Amino acid sequence: MTQVRKAVFPVAGMGTRFLPATKASPKEMMPVVDKPLIQYAVEEALQAGITEMVFITGRSKRAIEDHFDKNAELEFELEARGKKAMLDLVRNIVPSHVNCIYIRQMEPLGLGHAVLCARPVVGNDPFAVLLADDLMDTNKGVPSVTAQMVKVFEREHASILAVQEVPRAETKSYGIVSSSPWNARSERVNAIVEKPDPDKAPTTLAVVGRYVLTSQIFSHIEKTGKGAGGEIQLTDGIASLLEDQPVLAYRFDGTRFDCGSKLGYLKATVELGLKHPEVAEGFADYLKNRG
Repeated sequence: MTQVRKAVFPVAGMGTRFLPATKASPKEMMPVVDKPLIQYAVEEALQAGITEMVFITGRSKRAIEDHFDKNAELEFELEARGKKAMLDLVRNIVPSHVNCIYIRQMEPLGLGHAVLCARPVVGNDPFAVLLADDLMDTNKGVPSVTAQMVKVFEREHASILAVQEVPRAETKSYGIVSSSPWNARSERVNAIVEKPDPDKAPTTLAVVGRYVLTSQIFSHIEKTGKGAGGEIQLTDGIASLLEDQPVLAYRFDGTRFDCGSKLGYLKATVELGLKHPEVAEGFADYLKNRG
């Protein structure tokens, strides 16, 4: 099977939970310490060997394209001032061998529709999907979550969903899977349902922000139509895909921060701040002594 070399980033959402900050700026450009959320997701994909980054964008998302584009004026100024470290930082946001492709999602019709928009670029290849709202952090020496999933995909030749247990009261915010044992970190998905009420959820095993999918998902999304919330749901496409091929739920090695919520965003800022080589020591002292 073809190696996973393409990743899709659905970034067309409105970010209403962070208004007014996201009124004129994409939520994916909100910084955690010194990098925007979307850059963390792209770096995670890079660590998995992915070389084609496909962004599904919407209106008012131009800042994302600008972030990954060359900024000649800024580079000239940094070079003129002898700020080589900063210059290298700006130039290496995306390595030269990586392609960034932008596709406009004309209407906000849901995550499934956003993924479907990538079909002309993805073609018949397997691909990853990364939701920048979910910031995935791994310990030093541990591969990125997407890299872990790509490795499983290339061994099992089956679509992979990143999952974690959530409180039952929160099942209405996730796709929830029921599964049976497969191996140490993976389980075979038997069924998946989008945002069930807590009293109706079959389990508390939730799909979170990372997928590696076969191209067959496109035809299944096409035939599902609108689901929960009147949107075309990726979850419904995966439920249909289960009828044709195995799908695995993968319990990843790492920590997920739900940066689509204010509390999750603040947690990510604290935890990554405490790891940042430039500010970790001073920030830890501040937190310890703030009274």
